[in-house]
Amino acid sequence: MNELLAMAESVFGDAWDSTGEGFDADLWRTCEETGLARLTLPESAGGSGGSFADATAVLRSAGRFAARVPLVETDLMAGWLAHAAGLELPGGPLSAVGADGAAEVSVVDGRANGTLRRVPWGRAVSAVVVPVGDQVVLVTTGAAGIRVAEGTNVAEEPRDDLVLRDVPVRTAPLPDGALEEFRLRAALGRSLLLAGAGRCALGMAARYATERVQFGRPIAKLQAIQQMLALAASEVAAAEASASAAALEADRDGIVGASVAIAAAKARAGEAAGEIARIAHQVHGALGFTREHDLRLATTRLWAWRDEDDAEPVWNEQLGGVALAAGAAGIWPLLVGRD
Repeated sequence: MNELLAMAESVFGDAWDSTGEGFDADLWRTCEETGLARLTLPESAGGSGGSFADATAVLRSAGRFAARVPLVETDLMAGWLAHAAGLELPGGPLSAVGADGAAEVSVVDGRANGTLRRVPWGRAVSAVVVPVGDQVVLVTTGAAGIRVAEGTNVAEEPRDDLVLRDVPVRTAPLPDGALEEFRLRAALGRSLLLAGAGRCALGMAARYATERVQFGRPIAKLQAIQQMLALAASEVAAAEASASAAALEADRDGIVGASVAIAAAKARAGEAAGEIARIAHQVHGALGFTREHDLRLATTRLWAWRDEDDAEPVWNEQLGGVALAAGAAGIWPLLVGRD
């Protein structure tokens, strides 16, 4: 684990580029060469056979260094769903969209028509995997009949609409329970990225506080600044702890078995994201919003990823339903993860 973390920190740290935009092809090649691109997929699917605990080290590092590559989409989402359905995985980066209205597509006789909305990294990936009805559909992006309407999230990561007109696709039956696991995998991956971005924003704020001198001393000496940084640090710790705990539980009990932990992790990481971003900009004296400032690489990702794969109100509502169903006698075992 320590070796994997060191490798991930080296790979993503070396690729840090505050002026870069869009997909980082060089970084992706490095991820493929080092086995980070498809870390948790089995070797039979071209993966590294890693655990979710392994993914914790990699995705938190990717979030911390604002890596411009679709790791969650390729490994935890598209790669897993296609492999679970028995579809052969194409090479290169992959993407996926859920069955939540993002896929307005019909498939008849192996040909697809419709629109895939806000596909992460759509313009850069080799294929998109999407559940449609009772099928898993694999769309090769180089096929004729696909028009890309480019868009981005607030962090300027590609979120493109793919318009399909009589596009040949590969399909397979949707495995039982796959939709729930697909959604949980996306949430777990996004939680880990959020934890990494939070650590990045905290580091920048702490460093700026030691460098910015006001009234003859660094502002880090001011009690108000110290309290703000302490609050941000506690939020980072909460996001990291909840996401890491969810990953460990997923290794132990499976993704669906860890559904409560994953819901809690995404909700807690989303809540932390807002606080960390607010404090980081306040410490900077409201600087950091422009493209010229590196802080926006962290905070815009915190804002974007907080809303993606369902924001915290959705997960909190789900957790509330689970708690009510558990009843008075079941709430403590639910909280501590014991039957």
